[in-house]
Amino acid sequence: MKTYTHLTTDERVVLMLMRDQGLSLRSISRHLGRHASTLSRELRRNSPTRHYDVIQACALARDRRTKQRRPPRLLPSSELFQVVCEMLKRGWSPQQIASRLKLQWPDRPEFHVSHESIYLAIYAYPRGELKRQLISYLRQGHGKRRRRTVSPGRRERYPADLSIHLRPPEVEDRLIPGHWESDLIMGASNRSAVATMVERTSRFVVLAKLDEPTAECAAQAITREMSRMAPSLLKTMTHDQGSEMARHQDITASTGLKIYFADPHSPWQRGSNENTNGLLRQYLPKGTDLSVVSQERLDEIAELLNTRPRQTLGWRFPVEVLIEHLQLSVSNNLETIN
Repeated sequence: MKTYTHLTTDERVVLMLMRDQGLSLRSISRHLGRHASTLSRELRRNSPTRHYDVIQACALARDRRTKQRRPPRLLPSSELFQVVCEMLKRGWSPQQIASRLKLQWPDRPEFHVSHESIYLAIYAYPRGELKRQLISYLRQGHGKRRRRTVSPGRRERYPADLSIHLRPPEVEDRLIPGHWESDLIMGASNRSAVATMVERTSRFVVLAKLDEPTAECAAQAITREMSRMAPSLLKTMTHDQGSEMARHQDITASTGLKIYFADPHSPWQRGSNENTNGLLRQYLPKGTDLSVVSQERLDEIAELLNTRPRQTLGWRFPVEVLIEHLQLSVSNNLETIN
């Protein structure tokens, strides 16, 4: 495969001499082994007068190559770089940052930058503690889910009438809020756990600290945190077949949430929750002793996730989408009353 190279000084000398002899560009191009359009562009760019002068042409070409390019927008001293750093600290990915900047400042193109530029700015930053911090803010993880081994003797734990396949059709549409997916993430040696709940329409996250990784504690923690939500947001919850939900009837009695269970070995049936658990590992890495993580810290992490732009939401925040649905619901109720 041929690659383009700039004209050399020798080629420019030949071009000048053969032009002075009155030869055509096509004749000169065949002699030099160059495309005629390359020579035409050379004459147009580096010959301000009708006579092509090789000394003048070389000077113009050299000046053009050394001409200062537009300075990058993400200079460490720039306001935009500081904004990007703050967003990185909040756990946002470069793609989320780039999209949110355009959404937040649509009329300020100087604040628009691609996610590739953000990556380049981070890795091109001079070596030092700040560069290590910037790289540490980037989300780390596997490109695809690793295969999990399962016991062939494992079977369904819960009644067939609580199967995911019997959920109301509105759950699949994700148009009406109030339908949740849940799971537990386990701490070091499976001796501690945190319950994770994700609302399917808005991807709003609720985290609950468990005193112990038992069914009783799971029911108490989930009930405690979900009871803080508006009653209109407590319709259904879908969990996996784990034994930690053995007290699911207690949750239903206390909150009104109807609990359904996914098929065994089918994490894709709770895709929003699985994705959220992956995001949580940015704050709670595997092997962390979750027993020392307070509910206050879990609330802080949930707030970070709920104020993070999401591509599936058109780069809006989960909390923005949830509030929008709640306001619409209140408005519809008022119209019905009137």
